[in-house]
Amino acid sequence: MNLSNINLISFGFFEKYFLEQLAEAVEREFTCTLKIKDGHIDLSEYYDPARRQYNGNKLLMHIDSLGTPPTDKSLGLFSVDLFIPILTFIFGQAYLGGRSGIASLYRFSNIHYGMPEDKQLILDRFKKEVTHELGHTFGLIHCHSLSCVMRSSTYVEDIDQKSQLLCSACRTALGME
Repeated sequence: MNLSNINLISFGFFEKYFLEQLAEAVEREFTCTLKIKDGHIDLSEYYDPARRQYNGNKLLMHIDSLGTPPTDKSLGLFSVDLFIPILTFIFGQAYLGGRSGIASLYRFSNIHYGMPEDKQLILDRFKKEVTHELGHTFGLIHCHSLSCVMRSSTYVEDIDQKSQLLCSACRTALGME
């Protein structure tokens, strides 16, 4: 895998420790150079009042329009409830084989599921989602291996069940093994 940089662009109020832990996980998995950047956007332009959610397709197009060099990858990090028209909600999305993706930690909080808050669990879930979406930017499709981070996740329980790591088949597809 030949890439010059991964940019994680924070569009929210993420604690420094949280972003550092996220960056470490991504750097380890993709053996890359990673930069954390602050992004600024008027989210009201992406809000759908009828759904009370933010349009993931439009946010993804915005991230893609930021002018990331073709060899780099950029992933917008959000903390809002995302949707695409055909789904009730999404955790994230990316252009397959492209340079851009988005991920939101909104649905990772146990508060949405009637359970006590667990900051480490939120971080672990977000690491998996960010790695998953970056995998798509590198051309990986959903994997059938139960533990692979590239396995499709419809529910937060699906994310909890999988690993933070790419399986050997996905690593091979990326030329990492």
